[in-house]
Amino acid sequence: YDGKCVFCRIARREEPGTALLPCQYEDLVCFRDIRPGAPHHYLVVPVEHMGNCKTLKAEHIPVVKRMMEVGKAVLQKNNFSDMSDIRMGFHWPPFCSISHLHLHVLAPASQLGFLSRLVYRINSYWFIT
Repeated sequence: YDGKCVFCRIARREEPGTALLPCQYEDLVCFRDIRPGAPHHYLVVPVEHMGNCKTLKAEHIPVVKRMMEVGKAVLQKNNFSDMSDIRMGFHWPPFCSISHLHLHVLAPASQLGFLSRLVYRINSYWFIT
């Protein structure tokens, strides 16, 4: 736990302004992005402080798979069902504003605005899917 990390505080429910969405795993939390890039834009975050995506190792594959599962589930719970029109990924350092692992879940990808299409561009120098 890092008390200076906003995602650690959100995960521990210490940020009353951030509503957590239902999540099927106790080690993950999900909430809306404060600067949405699409009509549906959620962040899936491990409760335990983890570094950015560059710190991931093979043993983290199950966590990342669960993060993606949570992302799809929250979209479905919010009446979005076209899983072929979604974008999920991580900002690649130094382009991540918070150095606590967080998966961006955006939908519909076809409705990303001009700037969001750049910021969340698939497998670019700054965003990996």
